[in-house]
Amino acid sequence: MVASRSTVLRWQFELVWALFEFHLERLETDDFLWEPAGLIWTVRQDETGVWVPDWADAEPDPIPAPTIGWISWHIGWWWSVTIDHVRGRTPPDRTEITWPGPGPPTIDWLRSLHLDWLQVLELTSDLDAPTAFPWQNDPEKRVAHTIAWVNAELMKNATEIGQLRLLRSARNTD
Repeated sequence: MVASRSTVLRWQFELVWALFEFHLERLETDDFLWEPAGLIWTVRQDETGVWVPDWADAEPDPIPAPTIGWISWHIGWWWSVTIDHVRGRTPPDRTEITWPGPGPPTIDWLRSLHLDWLQVLELTSDLDAPTAFPWQNDPEKRVAHTIAWVNAELMKNATEIGQLRLLRSARNTD
């Protein structure tokens, strides 16, 4: 029996999520804002208490090292926008995606996005339908490309969070 493309993409997503969950289960609240270097991107509370990510419209050189907080905001941002695009809804602006804060609130948010994405996968029947996200008006891209991109982006971000968690843990044992 040959597996369908949707079955393989779903399997790949669940594999990536399981690897990410390994780190989510072990994150401590203090891990989120730990600064791994002098030049960083993080999330900071504004005067009203809202968490705001560091951001530049053009990628800086050198690129700042992100904190787990910043990476987790980044996941929440791109995943929320992707879910809205695939569902045919107008996504919020980047500045409207607020980070819930360090620890369990963010872990719960990411797990909620995981459940939302599973619903998207279950309701997506036409992998060959055109899509413009995250590619701007590329007529060759299809929904299958977006799903594969989510898998790759999540794998990259999960790896970054895992590596930062391991580095912080190793530093704390010195």
